[in-house]
Amino acid sequence: MERYFKRRFASTTSSSDNVGSSSSRDVDISRDVDSSKESELQDILANLIADPGLRPQMLDYDPNIRDEVRRAYLQKGPCQPKDHTFPQTDLSGYDRRFNVKWFDEFDWLEYSISKDAAFCLYCYLFKSNFRIGQGCSDAFTEMGFRNWKKKDKIRQHVGPVGSFHNQSRQYCVDLMNQKQHIRTALIKQSEQARIDYRICLTASLDCVRFLLRQGLPFRGHDESDTSSNKGNYLELLQFLADHDEKVKAVVLEHAPGNLKLIAPTIQKDLVNACATETIKKIIKDMDGAFFSLLVDESRDVSVKEQMAVVFRYVDKSGDVIERFVGIQHVRDTTSNSLKEAIDILFAREELSISMLRGQGYDGASNMKALVAVAKGNADIATFFTSCNSLVNIVGASCKRRDIVRDQLQKDVTEALEKDTFPTGRGLNQETCLKRPGDTRWNSHYGEANRSLQSFEFVFHLFFMRSILGATNDLSQALQRKDQNIENAMTLVKVCKDQLQHMRENAFEALLDQVSSFCAKHDILVPNMDDAYVAQWRSHRRAPIITHLYHYRVDIFIQIIEWQLAELNRRFSEVNTELLLCLTCLSPDDSFIAFDKQKLLRFAEFYPQDFNSRDLLALEDQLEIYITHMRTMTDFSQLKGIGSLARKMVEKGLHRTYNYVYLLLRLALTLPVATASVERAFSAMNIVKGPLRN
Repeated sequence: MERYFKRRFASTTSSSDNVGSSSSRDVDISRDVDSSKESELQDILANLIADPGLRPQMLDYDPNIRDEVRRAYLQKGPCQPKDHTFPQTDLSGYDRRFNVKWFDEFDWLEYSISKDAAFCLYCYLFKSNFRIGQGCSDAFTEMGFRNWKKKDKIRQHVGPVGSFHNQSRQYCVDLMNQKQHIRTALIKQSEQARIDYRICLTASLDCVRFLLRQGLPFRGHDESDTSSNKGNYLELLQFLADHDEKVKAVVLEHAPGNLKLIAPTIQKDLVNACATETIKKIIKDMDGAFFSLLVDESRDVSVKEQMAVVFRYVDKSGDVIERFVGIQHVRDTTSNSLKEAIDILFAREELSISMLRGQGYDGASNMKALVAVAKGNADIATFFTSCNSLVNIVGASCKRRDIVRDQLQKDVTEALEKDTFPTGRGLNQETCLKRPGDTRWNSHYGEANRSLQSFEFVFHLFFMRSILGATNDLSQALQRKDQNIENAMTLVKVCKDQLQHMRENAFEALLDQVSSFCAKHDILVPNMDDAYVAQWRSHRRAPIITHLYHYRVDIFIQIIEWQLAELNRRFSEVNTELLLCLTCLSPDDSFIAFDKQKLLRFAEFYPQDFNSRDLLALEDQLEIYITHMRTMTDFSQLKGIGSLARKMVEKGLHRTYNYVYLLLRLALTLPVATASVERAFSAMNIVKGPLRN
């Protein structure tokens, strides 16, 4: 928090002593201009490029903001991707590459992944202060240094006292030393004023952290002094003041007029500070571990296409962690745009793409697929349109809702009297109508009790209820945060088997169920041997088919085959092989699924982590590992590879069986679905309301 405190304190000016005689209109225009410039500056500072090979030169920035840009870069520190796999370059017949140990020896040294070159942070920031010919070299500021076999050139760059590099370094020290800054000298605040400001800032940060943690909006509709509810931020700050005399003495009405820390721009500054520190904590917790990327797109109240990113990794304790790390604005959601946005994110956070081991995009599309496929059939598409109309008609009227509830209660009571309904806690509860949204399988599952007076609608209703019921467990599992691939693959197989069994054996039972329902509700049941002609087709051009053929082949079999084809496409042969191989790590039933050859095959999918020598070592280690595991009682009752990883770390066996534990980390890192990203969007839409926007 210290550097944010210094920055805000240093930029505070005593506006109360500088009130001019301009008209209120001129003042308003001036404030608008200043606000616009401040907004532009914040956008620039928030999107500074970390990769030194991609940065614009300091001369490209407006002279009025260069110090702010320099200070922001110094706060971030030099770009040092220590976990990056540095490529080798042929230099005079020898393969050479950047040495990561140089980061420890030269604290100013930066590395550009894009250019495979080294740069100097200090010289980049202050090269513009020197005239051409004063020893300003482009090697460490523009072109980059790549002669890896000549480390002495790096030392020569530093040079003697008074060199260009050392002068630039001193400029950096002076810039960050706020006590020497001219704005600080002009303010000359007393020590008590500094203490009061820190208390005020700390209280404001406490409010911000609480609201962010709870996912609550900051602003209120009426934040005036006479308002009874000024919004969460101001009300919470007032609550802290009412319960702490020290806070009360320095906030809100007791704070200086220009130092209340309640303006929307100040709130955004504090939120950005929290975000920066949180991301740094996440990166530190990753500690160079492999990670996967979970990406989803959505629009918020600002109506901008945005991409949210979550990192998934295994921490030092063997636990799978998913952390939301930010939102990136994108022009569209094409693959090129997403890649550019991801590159910017990696460069800004100084992450190496060489540590990326998995990617998951738009988890909702997995659930959307089966419904969208079913809608490829014109009859099913019409059915869902009818469902929408029915929900709109009933849901828009309280009286119609009451009629539905009364009828449902009557049906349930009658069924209970006849002992045809299962009873128990949580069963037969009153539910509301659900709109059949496209992005969730289970959103259609609640449509099972809707009816229209036609056999065709009833057949579609019962059939889609069966289809979506068969896939509902998989849908729910893929949306759970703690779901692992091992369980997901099991559910995929179960879902496929269930659909295949339905295709081969369930049509007659479905037809009997539909006919029974229609007879009970006086709905005409057609003769299955009569000719069928769709209402939306011409009777002359329609093919002559029976009702049985239409419902069995055109609807029942076709839709199920489409569902199976979509599941097979989503889980392709290569993906399935990879995922089935990693399920051999499962400790369930005393490691009954263990298969050494499949685990070796799994390792072959990661040549960057397992070379030929590592594969031989893994083969030997697996034999000892499985014998050891099956003799230990601590491992006999484990369920899932997540619990296995935690137990290995707990017992210290992750170091003994380092190659096996590497397989576990790679398996746990792979994403199943992007449910965590969607949860982040849900919170974002609450925090960023119309007032915040």
